[in-house]
Amino acid sequence: MASIKGQTVEQLGGEGSVLVRQRREHAEMDRLMDRCHLLTDPEEREQTLKEIVQLVFSHAFAEETALWPLVRRSVTDGEELTARVEEEHQQINDLTSEIERLDPQDPERGEKVRRVFALIRQDIRDEEDELLPRLQDALGPAQLRRLGVAWETVRRSAPTHPHPAVPRRPPGNALLGVP
Repeated sequence: MASIKGQTVEQLGGEGSVLVRQRREHAEMDRLMDRCHLLTDPEEREQTLKEIVQLVFSHAFAEETALWPLVRRSVTDGEELTARVEEEHQQINDLTSEIERLDPQDPERGEKVRRVFALIRQDIRDEEDELLPRLQDALGPAQLRRLGVAWETVRRSAPTHPHPAVPRRPPGNALLGVP
């Protein structure tokens, strides 16, 4: 079971595959987090942080709504794997909520941003190295592409900010999380 990180688009099920879409967004998250660390202009840094938050939350909501129910049904230990990732998502949600309540000049905020970036990177590794390869083993390329369309559809209408009261699993997340 190889990580999806080093596989070709064809190995991942083709261009529209959920695995290709996931990997592309994970790479964009990494790029934005790296950029945020390098920025010295406070306004640019805040704008980049806002972009990261929007991307992370729409991405996670689509995973929890469109992907994880299928993983729980199709993958050995799917329940355990998704529970761990959902816990990471909740930690990211909680920490991001704390960050948004702090003034950008608050010294505690920088440390919380570093912690949330570390959590996001850990979540990406867990998904790309363990969870998504198992989904890849369970589904064929056509199924991965159909799932990619469903995931993208949910992602486009997903919340873009932390929602502490929204459940992590369907149907509660879909009913309470969509604006």
